[in-house]
Amino acid sequence: MNNTHVLSPELAIYSQVPQVFDNLDISESSRREYYYRIRMFSDYVQEQGFHKNSYLDFKRYLQAKNDLSISSKNKYLIVARVYCNELHRQGILPIDITKGIKSFQQSRKHKKDGISDSQVNAIVGYLNQLPPTPRNMRLKAIICLLILQGLRQCEIIRLDVSDLDFVSDTAFIQGKGRDDKEAIDLHPTTVSVLKEYLKVNRIADGALFISSSNNSRNQRLTTKSIRNLINPVLRELGIDKSVHGFRHYFVTKLVKEYKADLLEVCRYTRHRSIETLQVYNDSIKAKADLPRYYATFEGIEL
Repeated sequence: MNNTHVLSPELAIYSQVPQVFDNLDISESSRREYYYRIRMFSDYVQEQGFHKNSYLDFKRYLQAKNDLSISSKNKYLIVARVYCNELHRQGILPIDITKGIKSFQQSRKHKKDGISDSQVNAIVGYLNQLPPTPRNMRLKAIICLLILQGLRQCEIIRLDVSDLDFVSDTAFIQGKGRDDKEAIDLHPTTVSVLKEYLKVNRIADGALFISSSNNSRNQRLTTKSIRNLINPVLRELGIDKSVHGFRHYFVTKLVKEYKADLLEVCRYTRHRSIETLQVYNDSIKAKADLPRYYATFEGIEL
């Protein structure tokens, strides 16, 4: 490796430039993730030296790793890019060593199908046979927001009681990567379930969903808490899907019902890009065409 253009190796050492991420206008959860993921780049440049091709060489290093998915590789690469760009912006690095270097290419297809209609019916049946305890009503309310509103986990945990307006049957959601809140229309079933949840749990203000465990009692639920509540239900019902599968279900149902009117669907799903919804539409069209594909080769038996 040619290290003739060394750019002060000590500048890339994670522990010596903590202020780099501290100065970014990002959420605290993102900041924590950045600090976690920058360590791989930091370890790499400490071992290999820090020079004008360090970012490109780091990408090649990630490319050769077989224990990381493309998605994970991109996350490490993006954090390293942010780090180097910020060093450059602050005048610590004289050049932008990330310029012209692309991220790893990912398939636009979803890795897993969402939860199916039959699986949703099984989940609804499971919830309806549970006794109406405070804990069970909390579970039912969360799953209702996933199924009928398509909320992301981060949007659910950010909800406060004051965000609910039962006069207009709306809720104010702080979406992914957004600073402000936007109003969404609540399905009548959602309204009914949320009202019952608040009544049974005697919640009048503050965070909408709080913990009942001894270690974090009355604290706002986290996304990990959401998964810990729902994953056991999915396992018990033999559903091999993640919690995010509910959002896939929600979006797919709307795309089908609205006959690919993606602009209208976007109003409910709150996607920033129509391209994301096009992935759903392409998948639906491909599956709808399967019978014709099968029929083409009908009669061939091996």
